[in-house]
Amino acid sequence: MVNIEDFIKRLETVLEYYSLTASSFADKISVQRSSMSHLLSGRNKPSLDFIMKLAEEFPDVTLEWILNGKGSFPKDVFTPAPTIIQPEKKVEQPTKEDLFSNKSEEKNDLLEANKATQISPPENQIRNQNTIQTESEIERIVVFFKNGTFKNYIH
Repeated sequence: MVNIEDFIKRLETVLEYYSLTASSFADKISVQRSSMSHLLSGRNKPSLDFIMKLAEEFPDVTLEWILNGKGSFPKDVFTPAPTIIQPEKKVEQPTKEDLFSNKSEEKNDLLEANKATQISPPENQIRNQNTIQTESEIERIVVFFKNGTFKNYIH
């Protein structure tokens, strides 16, 4: 069922969007001006004929939007789909003993677990890619990002 008050607001939105008066709108869709006046005052509900003429003359107005307020107006306006945020899976971080363990199988499992937690920042956020040269070998680098994520590099 059409809520007449909401319908009137949507109809006024259409009039404003196309910069039309009620009279010029009535002329454009070939209905009597008094019909428009009665609709806008809330005295009458829109007829099927009125709705069909409106939709035919103004293709940016969808039936679902004008009748129920669902969708967007004009219909070509992009409405993004809702984003569903999945909670991050918690992966246990390796202990110091795990990192220095000589057991290759455990080391591979830890490397796979760390790869699962890595989040790559967009390339435009990488500010400094200086190469660090030292005499000793680098074992682990952890980069913390402002958004609370981190990337863990283990050699």
